Amino acid sequence: MRTNASRPIRIIGVPMDLGAGRRGVDMGPSAIRLAGVATALRELGYTVLDAGDVAVPAPEAHDAGDPKARFLNAIYHVCDRLRLRVRRALEAGEIPLVLGGDHSIAIGSVTGVAEFHRQRGERVGVIWVDAHADMNTPDTTLSGNIHGMPLATLLGMGADRLVSMAGFQPKVDPRNVCLIGIRNLDDKEKVLVQRTGLHAFTMRDIDERGIKWVMEQSIGYATDGTAGIHMSFDLDGMDPSYAPGVGTPVRGGINWRESNLLMEMLADTGKMTSIEITELNPILDVRNESGVVAVELISSAFGKSIL
Repeated sequence: MRTNASRPIRIIGVPMDLGAGRRGVDMGPSAIRLAGVATALRELGYTVLDAGDVAVPAPEAHDAGDPKARFLNAIYHVCDRLRLRVRRALEAGEIPLVLGGDHSIAIGSVTGVAEFHRQRGERVGVIWVDAHADMNTPDTTLSGNIHGMPLATLLGMGADRLVSMAGFQPKVDPRNVCLIGIRNLDDKEKVLVQRTGLHAFTMRDIDERGIKWVMEQSIGYATDGTAGIHMSFDLDGMDPSYAPGVGTPVRGGINWRESNLLMEMLADTGKMTSIEITELNPILDVRNESGVVAVELISSAFGKSIL
């Protein structure tokens, strides 16, 4: 059990599916709350403050706009509001826990974390767990869905309005960014991953070397000269047999134990600045199993242990 829980946790829901290709992930924050995330964290000794949800417009209320970057303007406004909430939580000495929502929300959460540290002359590392690299841009995308673009955006590539949020770019240095669990990338996206210099650990790397080695390497890169680590965990990084309630499932992902070990190792560093869980789609779930898994992962990230 976590014994040093001096920093309160600020829960911020972002019920957004504007960046996805199918409806449902807007209900993700509610599903994680219903699975008992606040209770689980309080049992670990934390003070938990729930800020409610960032306001998100319904897709039906907006024109999708550019087919290469669908709902860009609406996504920008949601992410900018999220940026401010995350930054203010950090300024108050709280740990932001962001509940999604599709993975485009990371544009707002990581920008808020990066802005907070930039004002202090610091930078932040990112560990990004996902079946996909999320490294497309409007020029490379096959779908136009912005949830396939957030990491590229944070690295300074993509739609100018999103890239320039908060008035600086890139938000993170690729040398401090690690992708874990990727196994489904577009051809042009692969080129971008290889060119940027970020650290990509595929499922083959995990199969051959184990999640412990992969996480040790990732922690080393993400903490090299940084103030800490932002964890961005897309539930489709897990194998769908463990987390069925995701919109873009890909077979052959990280299993339940590997995912929790990953989070436990993150907790052991004491350097997690912030965390988000994304892409939970209750419509596709089975009795909120994936919501429960999300709570288990969050608990591990905040220090829950076997003994």
